[in-house]
Amino acid sequence: MGSVKTNIGHLEAAAGIAGFIKTVLVLQYREIPPHLNLKTINPLLEIAATPLKIPTESVPWPGKKRLAGVSSFGFSGTNAHVVLEEAPAIDPVVDPGVRPPERLFHLLTLSAKTPEALRDLVGRYVTYQETHPEIPLADVCFTAYMGRSHFTHRLALVAGSLADAGEQLRTINYTAGEVRGERSKTAFLFTGQGSQYVGMGRQLYETAPLFRQIIDECNTILRIHDVPLLDLLYSDAGEPNSGLLDQTVYTQPALFSLEYALARVWQSWGVRPDAVMGHSVGEYVAACVAGVFSLEDGLKFIAARGRLMQTLCETGDMLALPVNEEKALEIIAPFAEVISIAAINGPASVVVSGTHEAMEKLSAILAETGIDAKLLSVSHAFHSAMMEPMLVEFQKVAESIIYFAPEIPVCSNVTGKIATDEITTPAYWVRHVRDPVHFASGVESLHAEGFNTFLEVGPKPVLLGMAGQCLPDDAEALWLPSLREGQDDWRQLLQSLGEWYTRGGVVDWKSFDKDQPRRKVQLPTYPFQRQRYWIDKAPLIRPITYSQLGHPLLGQELQLADTDNKIRFESRIGFSSASAYLMEHRIFDVAVVPGVVYLEMGWMAGVDVLDESFSIREVSIEQAMLLPENQTATVQLVLSPEG
Repeated sequence: MGSVKTNIGHLEAAAGIAGFIKTVLVLQYREIPPHLNLKTINPLLEIAATPLKIPTESVPWPGKKRLAGVSSFGFSGTNAHVVLEEAPAIDPVVDPGVRPPERLFHLLTLSAKTPEALRDLVGRYVTYQETHPEIPLADVCFTAYMGRSHFTHRLALVAGSLADAGEQLRTINYTAGEVRGERSKTAFLFTGQGSQYVGMGRQLYETAPLFRQIIDECNTILRIHDVPLLDLLYSDAGEPNSGLLDQTVYTQPALFSLEYALARVWQSWGVRPDAVMGHSVGEYVAACVAGVFSLEDGLKFIAARGRLMQTLCETGDMLALPVNEEKALEIIAPFAEVISIAAINGPASVVVSGTHEAMEKLSAILAETGIDAKLLSVSHAFHSAMMEPMLVEFQKVAESIIYFAPEIPVCSNVTGKIATDEITTPAYWVRHVRDPVHFASGVESLHAEGFNTFLEVGPKPVLLGMAGQCLPDDAEALWLPSLREGQDDWRQLLQSLGEWYTRGGVVDWKSFDKDQPRRKVQLPTYPFQRQRYWIDKAPLIRPITYSQLGHPLLGQELQLADTDNKIRFESRIGFSSASAYLMEHRIFDVAVVPGVVYLEMGWMAGVDVLDESFSIREVSIEQAMLLPENQTATVQLVLSPEG
């Protein structure tokens, strides 16, 4: 038996919950504390022969099942009782066969209502990391984003261990931001051909169930079209089908599958696009994500595109020129029949496409004029006249696709504007093969529509740099890559997710970690910025000058023309007077003249009018004198002769 009253005294309405808290702590630490200040038990209690004990020293509490009762008895008859049982132990062991391998990096998010509170919270987490090195970082991150509110001042960091996270917090090596105004509009940009590499997304395939599920689904569908997706993506050197990824027939469906899986992962985390746009091949993924056609039709479409390009079109070259569209047209004018503009990627970034012979001649001319052209690593001259041999067959494939109106706006490569109903026609996709990619115009259109967050969905950030050149210098935009060649997949993904979060993104944290066993742990609590909220009612006091003859409470004797032999004194007390301090004496927040004031006034009156010793007896205060707020009270004391 124990009591919380000896610890903290009478708590009235809070007594029950205080006993509850003490009991929970007893269960947690499995030790019963002594009854405070109790040295010897009263022998009249006669509890020696009963199961009851009142501990006078700490008692360990062993056993497998600990139960405790908490009683709260009120003076007016309250009788509440609750039974508590120790929480079951958490078994961290989970069958590894039913869950994916743990990822190597985790995302820690912290937030507060003010910058000062966020700094204090960072300090608390640094201390926590030093004092709790055994806590798994995954559980710390899980608790931070699932068990804490998300306020406007935020930070995020990606770490591989709790010590790593603590070091980043100490050195301010994290992304921080403030949520302002409305949610920013997000556009998904899907990367085009040339960004592929063997092993892209391998870590996600091994550790992210949703990503793996979608890649496997794409692999099953593409087998029908003779595309061995998994072999192309993840086979090691020397294995069959390794090294085939750069062949157009395989590149296009492989990029489509990877980008589609990435998009679904982002969407499952709550990062949903307000518009989508792709670059060449990427527009097929964008249209599929927007619901223009199904995944099955999308893979059929892109597999046919790659196959027809490789089998029906001759090979060619593509050159990237650091000039504007007008200058590019002027440069290729002598080769108009064999060289075309393939893409306008920026105000000074144009790609031209054509035959090997013509491109060699053009390269020589550019070298002589000092224009630094870059030869792209591609097999064909895409978006040029060299694609025309495939258009008839591709038209047939396009006519077999079932189209739907887009559920998400699609920014078109063909027009550089938000696509109309034409995107649901076969003619649009045939035109898409031959016409140049108006990427720069598309980015400008999105920016004009208020988009300021651009997330590139692809194996490497190719489009973000180009898109940045298309916006005004003073434009504020957030550029987020999904993957980066040579960097851990999870590190880059989580870094971008963290940046999106710090700018006000609402993450679906429940879905984010649903495939891993997580448990909540004790973390530092919110560092409230303590402030005083009492209302100071004392107004400005105007000083009043009194005669040296007047007492601050009694005042001065009144000289009246009467014959009643009474002596009168008058004073002003309270607000804006020398006795303003009396306003501090309050009962239920009302200023009341203290009883000692009456005694003081009577005593000083006697001193003033008598020349002999006297005493004050039988004092009776019939009614309390209330002092009005923001005013002074006029008080008179009257001395009447006896008899």
